[in-house]
Amino acid sequence: MVSTPRSNWKFRRQRSDLNRWLPPAYSYKTILMVLWLVALISFFLLQKDAASWFRFRPERSIPRLRPVVFNLTDFGGIGDGKTLNTRAFEKAVLAISKLAGKGGGQLNVPRGRWLTAPFNLTSHITLFLAEDAVVLGVQNEKYWPLMPPLPSYGSGREHAGPRYGSLIHGQNLRDVVITGHNGTIDGQGQTWWKKYKQKLLSHTRGPLVQIMWSRDIIISDVTLQNSPFWTLHPYDCKNITIRNVTILAPIFGAPNTDGIDPDSCEDLVIDSCYISVGDDGVAIKSGWDQFGISYGRPSANILIRNLVIRSIVSAGVSIGSEMSGGVSNITVENVHVWNSRRGVRIKTAPGRGGYVRNIVYRNLEFENVRVGIVIKTDYNEHPETGFDPKALPILEDISFTNVHGQGVRVPVRIYGSPEIPVKNITFRNMSVGITYKKKHIFQCSYVQGRVIGTIFPAPCDNLDRYDEQERLVWQSTRRNFTNIDYDI
Repeated sequence: MVSTPRSNWKFRRQRSDLNRWLPPAYSYKTILMVLWLVALISFFLLQKDAASWFRFRPERSIPRLRPVVFNLTDFGGIGDGKTLNTRAFEKAVLAISKLAGKGGGQLNVPRGRWLTAPFNLTSHITLFLAEDAVVLGVQNEKYWPLMPPLPSYGSGREHAGPRYGSLIHGQNLRDVVITGHNGTIDGQGQTWWKKYKQKLLSHTRGPLVQIMWSRDIIISDVTLQNSPFWTLHPYDCKNITIRNVTILAPIFGAPNTDGIDPDSCEDLVIDSCYISVGDDGVAIKSGWDQFGISYGRPSANILIRNLVIRSIVSAGVSIGSEMSGGVSNITVENVHVWNSRRGVRIKTAPGRGGYVRNIVYRNLEFENVRVGIVIKTDYNEHPETGFDPKALPILEDISFTNVHGQGVRVPVRIYGSPEIPVKNITFRNMSVGITYKKKHIFQCSYVQGRVIGTIFPAPCDNLDRYDEQERLVWQSTRRNFTNIDYDI
């Protein structure tokens, strides 16, 4: 049918009537799109469980890291947060222990909340925690086994005699991996902290993860939180990598929840971790008084780098005070400590023996820290009265390069003593914004060493001064001078 001028005029009039009811910018395609969106939204809202559509996240696929892979559910595990899964973990570990000749096995912990009592690992195991997987430590201490004191301590750290074991434990192992898609190991330490404060515990609390007398260990891409005591405690181990780990505990009310405590360990890397805990972020140790001297295993060749740490009640990175087996060849670099009591600290006392030497700090940044750098030689906690007060530690060859920050009250407090002087300490390129204007804010006592180039605030008179080309400008005659002021 051929349109006539009259029919064309009628069509244009109808279209003109429609345009009067629609904004000029609208087109038929726009109308159709709006109607389609309304229909789609109505479909979702009419569904009984519509909200679940918006919360849905596809589960990340778990990589196959061993030739044989198991799921915890294969052994009867139930991730409801109430069922005790200790037997499921034990059966899975036993199955993997039989695969050593085939390259070991991988145990996948799926999404869910998996309550368990302490269990042991085996060699050649990969424990993989999926995204939103949470391993929960049972809170009743009757499920936690008692173990002998550590041989380099001679006593429990809090009580004489046996100590509680760790939630995840391993001894005499090779080739162990704990990793995942940032799944969580939660010690549920709240009950432990409360009982500790109320003095209701008869034994030293246990760590969250403790690996002893082992080598070739990797711990990465997991969250460790709410430990009853120290969080991650490698003891007398070699070749350890701890990378991309988040460690959390309340900053108040969670006593002794250190983040990572390498203890008599060699060849260890701690890299790219976030730590916010109720005690030291990292604390390097090697035994306690006469027991550590007798055990004689140093901590050596340790690299700590790329960390962000908060420790309101203690320090970001500590060495000691249990350092009787010796600590040497330590590098701490690219570390940011914020909202903390202390930045980095070395602590020891008469009776410890041992040594702290060849320690390198570089690229440190302090933000709102009460005391930036601390060396303390009177940290008098001892396992028993039988220690030898003439066992004096040696502190020497310690350097600080590129130290910066803001909101710091006391940038440096080095408390050597006539018995334990601090020898050969070096500061280079330091600029710390201070919040306290008292005269002695770079504090020293029985210290021998040097500053190179420009240092702010002005260093103490115990240290020799060198220019940027390391030419001697001024030599100190006051190395035993003391201006320690613990009131600031």
